[in-house]
Formats: sequence, structure tokens, C-alpha cells
Amino acid sequence: MKKPVTLYILLLALSIGVLFLLNLFLGSVDIPFRSIWNILWGMDEGESVIWQNIIWKSRVPQALTAMVAGAGLAVSGLQMQTVFRNPLAGPSVLGISSGASLGVAFVVLLSGSIGGIALSRLGFMGEIALTMAAIIGALSIMALIVYVSQKVHGNVTLLIIGVMIGYVANAVIGVLKFFSVEEDIRAYVIWGLGSFARVSGNQMMVFVCIMAVLLPLSFLLIKTLNLLLLGDSYARNLGLNIKRARLQVIACSGVLVAIVTAYCGPITFLGLAVPHLCRGIFRSSDHRILMPASLLAGAALALLCNLIARMPGFEGALPVNSVTALVGAPVVVSVLFKKRRNDMSE
Repeated sequence: MKKPVTLYILLLALSIGVLFLLNLFLGSVDIPFRSIWNILWGMDEGESVIWQNIIWKSRVPQALTAMVAGAGLAVSGLQMQTVFRNPLAGPSVLGISSGASLGVAFVVLLSGSIGGIALSRLGFMGEIALTMAAIIGALSIMALIVYVSQKVHGNVTLLIIGVMIGYVANAVIGVLKFFSVEEDIRAYVIWGLGSFARVSGNQMMVFVCIMAVLLPLSFLLIKTLNLLLLGDSYARNLGLNIKRARLQVIACSGVLVAIVTAYCGPITFLGLAVPHLCRGIFRSSDHRILMPASLLAGAALALLCNLIARMPGFEGALPVNSVTALVGAPVVVSVLFKKRRNDMSE
């Protein structure tokens, strides 16, 4: 690994540490620096119980969730862009996020109409039901995509089918909204805005443990992704089974998106933007560099967005989806323009 690459990787890792601490020290509730420091190090005897709960039950879980979710979405987006050779491909391109939304829509929007009680009133059990519905919906669509990928040969065809599945899922959600009560629709819209604050307590530990297993496993596909960059014919001549490789990458990316969407809601833009950001910074298409870089950059950008969403002065938190687009879009556009200028000067 070249020296500048190692330096950039270390800077990304350092930025994650700094942003993680800022997520703990800054928020919509003003807590003195010394009090936060005492709470984090266990010297919290004279500190407010409310402040302790804010740190341990809100800020720490949010920061961990944002870091892990951002890393997962970035890795998933990189895999999708490579396998489809499409710079606009993202984690949601195959309709997997729409599948999670459809699962949640069935549970949320029909609970009031059929069950007679809004899911939002069920507390913790309602959150568990939402998570399970999102996982089942996302994995069902992913299973359908995997089945279709065995039947069609072209990447473009599979991409179009995925987009169509997403449109169908959104159409069904629209019909469900039409027949639902207002309280259920509001609960679904709030879920659809995406939030890192939704995961807490035992759910957060389960989410982090699952992602801690899935993310290292995705690194096993680095060689496969590098071969796919060469084109199908060349990769086949080098001994790569194209159909199996495509299946493995889609399954890995799909599971990452399904888990993140189930726990955090649909978080847009990160998976699309971060791979472009890393290619612009590292000027490489080698996945031995891009995979760890995307993981770290995704975690850092998610922490930054979560920090902005909860900045002091705001009552509550802004929708994460809005912040990811507002923060990420200008950064990616500037990187692309800079890359274009460098290419022209060369």
C-alpha cells in the first residue's frame, strides 16, 4: 500500500474517533464537558441521572449505530456499483430497501385498520414488530432478486428488474396508505425518514454484532470484485464463475442493506456517495484500497450527519435522510469536479 494511501486511511480512522467523541459531547441537550467526561469514565456519583441516561441510553447507542450503519451502506454501495458497472447504482437499486419498506407498511398501516390498535402505541413490542417486518420484507425481495439473477444473464436486465420491483413495492405501499388511518400513516412516514436513534439497548447490541460479522465477510469478495472490473470475458478466462460471483456479491450487498434498513429505516445517499468520494480521494479502482476506505468513510460521514442532525439549538433531531443528502451531495460533486480538472490537466 502506498504511503499516501496509508496516510489517508489513518486520517479517516482518526476522523471517526473525533466525530464519535463529538457525537457524545454535542447534542440538543447542553451537558457540561466535565460531567460527560465523568459519566464516560464511571465517576458519575454526583452527576444528574437524566444526563447519565442521555449519554448511555441515547448518545452512545446513536453514535455506534450511525458508525456501523454508515460502514455497511458504503460497502454495499461499492459492491453494487462494481457488479453492475454503473456509477448510479446504490444499495437501494435492486428494490431491497423498498422490500423492507413494504414489510413495515404491511405491519404499520394494517395494524390500525385490521387489529384496531396503532402499532405506535405498543412501545417496545411495536419496535420489535417493525424490525422483524423490515427484515422479512427485505430478505424476501433479495431472495426474489437472487432467483432472477440465475435466470437472466445481463447486468442491465437485472438492474431494470430490480428497479421495477421497487416501483411495484412503492405502488402497493401507496394503496395501503390510501386505506389506512391517519395515525398509522404518520408512524410509517416517521419510520421512512430514517433515524439512528431508533436502535437502543439490546437491539443496538444485536445490530452491532450482526454487522461485526457481515462486514469482515464482505472483505472476502475483494478479489472477486477486482476480477469483475476487468469485464466478463477477461474474468471468465481467469477462471471466475461470473454467475456465482454475481450471486455472491448481490447476496452480500443485499443482506447488509436489509439489516441496516430494518434497524435504522431507509437511509439514502450514503451508499451511492461514499464510493465516489473514495475513488476521488484515493484515485484507485483497486478494491483492496476502496473496500476499507469506503467502510471508514461511510462510518465517518454517517457520524457527521448524525452530529449535524442533533446540533445544539435544534429541538429534537432533524431527519437523517435530509442531512445525508445536504451534506454528502456537495462533497461528492466537488470531488468529481476536482477529478475532472485533474484529468484535463493531465
